[in-house]
Amino acid sequence: MGGPTHLVELEYLVFGRHRYLSDTDSRPAGSQMERSVYILLSRIAAQGPMSIGELSDAFGLDVSTLNRRTAAIKSAGLVDRIPDPEGGMARKFRITEEGTRRLTEEREAHIRALDLVMADWPEGEIAAFAGYLRRFNTSIERIDGRTWPRPSHPDET
Repeated sequence: MGGPTHLVELEYLVFGRHRYLSDTDSRPAGSQMERSVYILLSRIAAQGPMSIGELSDAFGLDVSTLNRRTAAIKSAGLVDRIPDPEGGMARKFRITEEGTRRLTEEREAHIRALDLVMADWPEGEIAAFAGYLRRFNTSIERIDGRTWPRPSHPDET
């Protein structure tokens, strides 16, 4: 067994052990939001209002799964349904002020956890690591055909 991709596979396996493995696993200190809600709200915040069909395409999930998830976050007041701002037939989900507030709090909890993990890393190494993660993710997106919207400047969120 050898080669650089073997090393990446091992570290990716170990990394997966530290990430959320399900919605009920431990979260960073201060975290209040289930992982699936965090990801869904993050996508809507990054892209703007999205229909069920657009969410299905973005996540590769079936419409029935997304109907359940969006119904739950709508009833929690995190999103609302609006007419398509571009005049299309499908209604879209838009993040509410409460959804934005809670997403911001959640993101800050994740950043605090990362700050703790990387407290002794030089800033340049953190930036390089972020660059490698972005490159890794965009390579997966290229193969998968589903991209994640990113700000044009890496410091924007």
